[in-house]
Parts: sequence; C-alpha cells; structure tokens
Amino acid sequence: MKTFLNLILSCFMALAVYAQEKPVKIVFDVTSSDNAVHKSTIRHVKAMSNAYPDSKFEVVMYSGAMEMVLKDKSVVAEDLAMLAKKDNIDFVICEGTMKRHKTDASQLIEGVRSVPDGILEIVNKQKEGWGYIKEGK
Repeated sequence: MKTFLNLILSCFMALAVYAQEKPVKIVFDVTSSDNAVHKSTIRHVKAMSNAYPDSKFEVVMYSGAMEMVLKDKSVVAEDLAMLAKKDNIDFVICEGTMKRHKTDASQLIEGVRSVPDGILEIVNKQKEGWGYIKEGK
C-alpha cells in the first residue's frame, strides 16, 4: 500500500513540475500614466520571463501610458530596453496614442515597436489563446 501511495504521489509531483514548465503566452495591458504602474509592469514582466523563459510576453501600451516608452520621460527606460532585447518579450505602443501625443518613432525607447491599434492588438492576442493581465491600481 505504501508503495502504491508513493507511486501516486510521484505522479502528482511529476504533473505539477510539468505544469509549471509548460510555456505560457501573456499580454499585459497598460493604460496608466502612473509611474508606479510602469515600474510594477516591468517588475512583473521581468519576474515572469525569468520564471518561464520558454514563454512569450507582450506589453501593449496605449492611452495614458505614452510616457512609459519615451526615451526622455520613461522611469523604466533602462529596464524596458534591456527586456526588449529578449526574444520572448515584446513592447508595443498604439499608433493612435502616438498621434494624439504628437510622437514619432525616433522618440521611442529602442526595442519598442508600434501597432495600429493597441486594443485590437490585445483582442487578437486573446483570439490566439494568450492570457491577459491588466496592469494598474
């Protein structure tokens, strides 16, 4: 009986380990102008990418989050640029937001790319099976 219980326990442990190592795909939604939200977003993406190195992450910024991706205004510029160099992390800004803020691509932190519509980017990721996290307070 003890051997049987050990076998069952071993199977559950193996499944738990496998479940934690299975790659995930997560899209982060950032609309806040709050620097604390920008910092926590970077902290979350950094932690998740370290915990799940085979997973994919995309941070979609629009509306009030414009300053998060500006070279001369972002409080997370250094960390964002470093994370953007990773193959499994993507940072995107909404082109509509860029137009409203009269911003062009030369003002963006290196590694940030633009998409026509931030909300549509998130919807399309969700259609593809990506998980969703809304960053904010």
